Amino acid sequence: MTTDTENQPKSNETAIRPAPKNRQEHSVPCLWPLAAAIEMEEAGLRWYQDNLRYLLEAELITFPPPPEWASHNRIALELDTMLLRDFSAPQAGKATVPVIVHAPYAGHSATITDYARGQSLVETLLAGGLERVLVTDWKSATPEMKDFGIDKYLADLDKAVEHVGGRAHLIGLCQGGWMCAMYAARFPLRVCSLVLAGAPIDTDAGTGAVRQMAHTLPMSFFKGLVSIGGGLMHGQVMIAGWKSMHPEKQWEKYIDLYQHIEDKNYIERVETFESWYENPINLPGAFYLQSVQQLFKENRLAHGEFVALGKQLSLKDITCPVFLLAGDADDITPAVQVFRAERFLGTRKDRIAKMLAPGGHIGLFMGTKPLRVCWPEVARWIRAVEVPMELVMGEGAS
Repeated sequence: MTTDTENQPKSNETAIRPAPKNRQEHSVPCLWPLAAAIEMEEAGLRWYQDNLRYLLEAELITFPPPPEWASHNRIALELDTMLLRDFSAPQAGKATVPVIVHAPYAGHSATITDYARGQSLVETLLAGGLERVLVTDWKSATPEMKDFGIDKYLADLDKAVEHVGGRAHLIGLCQGGWMCAMYAARFPLRVCSLVLAGAPIDTDAGTGAVRQMAHTLPMSFFKGLVSIGGGLMHGQVMIAGWKSMHPEKQWEKYIDLYQHIEDKNYIERVETFESWYENPINLPGAFYLQSVQQLFKENRLAHGEFVALGKQLSLKDITCPVFLLAGDADDITPAVQVFRAERFLGTRKDRIAKMLAPGGHIGLFMGTKPLRVCWPEVARWIRAVEVPMELVMGEGAS
C-alpha cells in the first residue's frame, strides 16, 4: 500500500492504540490549595490563575495526546509489523542507495526519530546530504500479534529492504541496533553500511540497569508480566519499569513545570516529550521473552549462537563499514556494550568508526548536542562509504 500522509494517524491506529489510562490511579500531585487565593485580591488572583494554568498543564503532560511526526512523509509500504515511512527529498533519485533508520521497538513510538522541527534525526540526516531516508514505524502489538517473534520482524525488515531496491544503509537505534546487526549477519550483501547507535551488542558488558535486571530477575518474572498482559508486553508496564530506575524525576518534572509555567517554549518542549513518552506501544510476548532470554540473559548474538531465519548468526559475517555511536552518560546501554561490537565484527578495523556522544540514552537520538555535533558526522561517513562491486552488480543478495 502506498499512501501520502503528513502527520496523520496510522491506518490501524484505532486497533493498536493502548487503552486509556485510569486517571483515578494516576492523579496529578496537587500541592497548592487554591480556594484561599480567591480572597487575596489582585496578587492572589494572579497566583490563582498561575496555579490553575499549572493544573491544566500538569493534566496535559500526565495524559497527553499521541505524538506526531514533525516532518512530511508518506507511507511507502505497510507490513504486519510496521509502516515504512519515506521522508526522502523530492529530488532523490531511485539509484541512490537509501538509508533505513530502524527505530527502537522497546515500548515507545518511532516518532523519536523525527521528534520535533529543529530536533529531528531524520531532518539532520537529510540536511547532511542523505537524500533517501526511511523509518520503520513499528505497530503497537495487538492480541493477534502476540506470537510474533524476532524472525517475523527480521523478515519484515527484509521486505522493507527489498521494497527500496534490495540494499540499504541501516541505522539501528537501541533495540533497532541489535536487530540491524542480526539482519546484516544474515544478509551481509544487502547492507551497504551499518550504524549502531546506543545498541546493546555485548549485553554482558558494563553494569547498566537493564543488564542487572536481566541477570537478577528470574525468567518466570518476565513470563508473568506477559501472562498478565494476555500474551503481550504492555507498554505501560515497560514505562513503569523505566520510571522506577529514576523515581525522583517523576516528581521533579511537576516542580519544574510549576517553576516555568509562564515560559511558553519550555511548556511546548515538555508537551512534546510527554506526548512521546506517555503514549507507549505494546510488544508481542514472544518477541519480548525471546529478547530477554536469548539476548540479555544468554548474550547469544555476541557469542555467535543466535539462530535467525534458519541460520546461526555470526557477527564475523558482517564486513561492511560500521559506525559505533554511544552516549557518555547512557545508563540504559552503557557505551562499552556498543563499542565491544568491534571485537566480534568481521569488518576491518580501518572501516570501523567510533564516537562517544554527550548525554544519555534518549538524548543520543534526539538531543540537541548529538544532533548538532555527532549525527552530521554520521551522515558524512555514510556518504563516503564505498559500495562493494558485488552489490552494484546485484550478486549474492540472499
